Amino acid sequence: MSKKKTITAVAVGLGLVALSACGSTESGSGSSGDSKTVTLVSHDSFAYSKDVLSAFEKESGYTVKVLKDGDAGQAVNKAILTKDNPQGDVFFGVDNTLLSRALDNGLFQSYEAKGSDQILPEYRVDEDKHRVTPIDTGDICVNYDKAYFTEHKLTPPQSFDDLIKPEYKNLLVTENASTSSPGLGFLLGTAAKYGDDGWQDYWTKLKANGVEVVDGWEQAYNDDFSGSAGGKKAKADRPLVVSYASSPPAEVIYADPKPTTAPTGVATGTCFRQVEYAGLLSNAKNTKGGEALIDFLITKKFQDDMPLNMFVYPVVEGAKVPAEFTEFGPQAKDPETMDPAKIAANRDQWVKSWTSLVLK
Repeated sequence: MSKKKTITAVAVGLGLVALSACGSTESGSGSSGDSKTVTLVSHDSFAYSKDVLSAFEKESGYTVKVLKDGDAGQAVNKAILTKDNPQGDVFFGVDNTLLSRALDNGLFQSYEAKGSDQILPEYRVDEDKHRVTPIDTGDICVNYDKAYFTEHKLTPPQSFDDLIKPEYKNLLVTENASTSSPGLGFLLGTAAKYGDDGWQDYWTKLKANGVEVVDGWEQAYNDDFSGSAGGKKAKADRPLVVSYASSPPAEVIYADPKPTTAPTGVATGTCFRQVEYAGLLSNAKNTKGGEALIDFLITKKFQDDMPLNMFVYPVVEGAKVPAEFTEFGPQAKDPETMDPAKIAANRDQWVKSWTSLVLK
């Protein structure tokens, strides 16, 4: 879910940790001309444990190179623009909000990953062509700063309807739906909630209620949200932010000292279910290495390791969910969802309308 960040240099939601030396990490262009090197292109939030990647490199004989290209929306757009001469072999981090754009533009070639039969059925897509493999899931939700609402003796919002009430005026920061995966997910959540004819009216009211829009998750969460560790240091003034249901556990895990309760909470009536995928890039220079890497991403070893690195949920049957997730950031019981075909048919026009309505 990308999908997406630092608490002591750790991303909340689709978290980011300092990548290990066993696989190199870079930002910018490059590709894997060496058949023993496999290059993974991703958004900024791809993260892993050193020993887990080392084991894959040792067993497979490949060296993994990671190229990170900003927020998920930016990374997908760049991958599409460079598809004829791709930066790497595998792309990780395209999610259900942007999947049709990637598929329609021929970003991926077919590959049915070994072990894909262990992926939970509700996350499987494109099963006739196998152009992408589900890797993780998470819920995009509004987070709130508990201390702010306690100090102001105000009940935190719990639903989309609450966010347009006068008592929450000038409190919410969200991401640009045209450049940010969580921003787009939040827009789709409102479209799922209010329908084709109602979401624009909702956003008109949300704009009138002082919603702030910034380019990406990093700025929204770490610079503008008063409940995050980064926001506290920056003296942020927005106690509501579009983030992830798994952000509160990260605030606990990376705090020093650790609090007994999370300093942030989730407005459970504002959630949209996100799923992230990986795919073998068309024109990849190292297809065999790319296939091996995708196989690795759905092994139980990686799936068990993933939650506390990227703060997302695994999608493989039997993978472990950390106790901290269950206690501080459980998945939403009834998140908004949308059929991928409807997203494909409406996304670009919705984003265009949203941009005209909210940003102008």
